[in-house]
Amino acid sequence: MQRKLKSLLNKSRRFALVVACIGLSACQILNSAEDLVANEETPKRDTGPTLSFEEQRANDPQASIGAQEHPRILKSNGGAYNNKQLDTVLAVIAGNLVEHSNAPDKSFQITVLNSPSVNAFALPGGYLYVTRGLLTLANDMSEVAAVLAHEMAHVSANHGIERGRQQKANDIAGRVISEVVSNPLAGKVAEASTKRKLVAFSQAQELQADAISIKIIGKAGYDPFAAARFLESMGRYTAWRNSGGDKVDDHASSHPSTPQRIELAMRHARAFGPPGTGEKGRARFLKGIDGILYGDTATEGFVRGNRFSHRKLGITFEVPSNFNLTNNSDAVLAGGPDQMALRFDSVSASESDAKTAGAYLQSGWVNGLDASTVKSKTTNGNASATGQAEAGDWQFGIEVVAYGGKYYRFILAAPRNAKGVPKITARIANSFRAMTSAEKSSLQPLRVKIRTVKSSDTLAGLAGQMTGVSKKVELFKALNGLSNGQRLKAGQKVKIISD
Repeated sequence: MQRKLKSLLNKSRRFALVVACIGLSACQILNSAEDLVANEETPKRDTGPTLSFEEQRANDPQASIGAQEHPRILKSNGGAYNNKQLDTVLAVIAGNLVEHSNAPDKSFQITVLNSPSVNAFALPGGYLYVTRGLLTLANDMSEVAAVLAHEMAHVSANHGIERGRQQKANDIAGRVISEVVSNPLAGKVAEASTKRKLVAFSQAQELQADAISIKIIGKAGYDPFAAARFLESMGRYTAWRNSGGDKVDDHASSHPSTPQRIELAMRHARAFGPPGTGEKGRARFLKGIDGILYGDTATEGFVRGNRFSHRKLGITFEVPSNFNLTNNSDAVLAGGPDQMALRFDSVSASESDAKTAGAYLQSGWVNGLDASTVKSKTTNGNASATGQAEAGDWQFGIEVVAYGGKYYRFILAAPRNAKGVPKITARIANSFRAMTSAEKSSLQPLRVKIRTVKSSDTLAGLAGQMTGVSKKVELFKALNGLSNGQRLKAGQKVKIISD
């Protein structure tokens, strides 16, 4: 199998080095319709020389959609993450998959996105995307093959086009509801009905793509059980992310629940034989991801446990231990208990006419602000102001801190009946301060590092070697695909996170 994979490296270059932009966030289009699965059995026909990605794009009317959206995808996901060692591994995987698909003449451009989120998705015209966050969670080539084959299935089945049509119909229905239905309750019911139909449509696509992708990776010689294995890792990773904040409701998702997907993936995989069938390519893949970035980049600032720090801005703050911090491109978010949610962001003080934090807080950007609650204060030597607001069933604790030519804003939302919101807001905002020079210099990006298990090593001990992350044992299990009670073996390669 290894010899076969090596020979496919040269073939893979015809796909725009399927990865020349390898240039590769879990699946937004990534979840048993027998009609399309049956199409996989269609005999391959010789279509002549394979077109390059650029040539195929010129001849594919759908490709214009992908081409138009590609720059936006890059901009909103941190750009492309370039790593030659990793690119080579992905090119081999992609080449093998296309070779064994029902469309070996199809070309794809795979882009690794410089995003810590666990995500993969596809655009019409053969544009495939996978984040470095997803690659960090995978444990071998077969798991990545399952993800890529899933996205290829979405492209070949035109799911993006169909989803767009369904969404457009849903938008029209929404306008009719808002403009024609006068009874508010009837309107809400009708709106909920159209949304449920859209969710069900997407779930069918996900399960269909799962079935097709497992068939492709099995035919390509990869472990067909990789899809189920990776879904289990995603479930553990989600549990790790959600512990400390509110849980995500599977029923509100456009994807089938993970247990359902795992069960169906196992059923499709058994058609190729028992577990242990096919190539995993674990050693080569782990070598490919050794040293890649984990989590945030210096440009966005870093989340370390319950603390956020930004080296360039020179600021830091922390949230309570039962909050879960997430760093996005436009704001830092944190989910807490009892449906509490925090947003932290900033605006330029020079763009506001307000000369003080208190004046800015009352300048009109907060709906429902109770002016009687606004008070000026000082936060670690910086002028600041605090206030409270109410809107509908929600209450808001708000604090603004003036620092470095900006107004930094803490906005804590909670249900109207929640207790202690002003105190929690103040506790978070009071932790805001300037970083010391030593803190700035010591703050470095986290990376994935591959370790070889020694006979004296324990799971807890290896997890304890990780830095900059919380709930280390749970994260270690998720990253290494370990179930509860599973033991490590001497000589086994594992991933840890360290700076």
